[in-house]
Amino acid sequence: MDHDELLKVRDHYDALMRRDAVPDAANARVERVGRVVRQTVTGLGWNGVLWSDLDEETADAEIAAQVAYFGARRGEEGGAEFEWKLYSHDRPADLGDRLRAAGFEPEPPETLMVARTSDLAALPVEPPEGITLRVVRDEAGVDLMMDVHHRAFGTERPRIRQQMLSLLRDEPETIEAVVAMAGEVPVSAARMEMRPGSPFAGLWGGGTAPQWRGRGIYRLLVAHRARVAAERGIPYLQVDASDDSRPILERLGFGVLGVTIPYVRQLPGA
Repeated sequence: MDHDELLKVRDHYDALMRRDAVPDAANARVERVGRVVRQTVTGLGWNGVLWSDLDEETADAEIAAQVAYFGARRGEEGGAEFEWKLYSHDRPADLGDRLRAAGFEPEPPETLMVARTSDLAALPVEPPEGITLRVVRDEAGVDLMMDVHHRAFGTERPRIRQQMLSLLRDEPETIEAVVAMAGEVPVSAARMEMRPGSPFAGLWGGGTAPQWRGRGIYRLLVAHRARVAAERGIPYLQVDASDDSRPILERLGFGVLGVTIPYVRQLPGA
């Protein structure tokens, strides 16, 4: 995609996936309040601001309002933190500085990337020798994914585990999760989320155990999910890419829409 097409896709993404976002789980609620769109979840799940329409005069007051709102939910049904997902084209230009001044901590930046599903679905990808793919359909498969994530990223992810179990139980058509197996050992895993009616399928959680990197497994998982999305008639794949993933995705044909930084705010009592 050339520069002009990428800008059009970015505007389309902002409108559908941020401003007019739908909840990412059955226990989530998305609402537009004032100048922001936010998601709130009861129990484990993602809480935060998805989109905003701010300027120099309105930004600080809106930030304070969201801190107060999520803080009020802390002791009853909300989590210990919430996230303001900032994109590089969001305004005002110093929104990140304002979030830091309000107590938010930035996490590592990620690159928002997109590709046509039809281009990636046509990739000729064969599994590396000794690797087979297992589509995740149950709790045992989710636990294999969590094992991979622990070895790939060094962290436990109970929220992601619960989200996947909920989606597989309540909305199985919205998720495609897959694990790459070396015999009986899970070595790589990833998932794709597909909201009904959306032209974007999101690629999430791609990770490979360190000793198995550089063998084409990540590429294999991208191609598998692209084929599934193409069969569903979804035109675009979207990913928030880490610095490790971005070069691979660029070689596969993904274009850059911008940079996103998660700003996380711990809440009183956390």
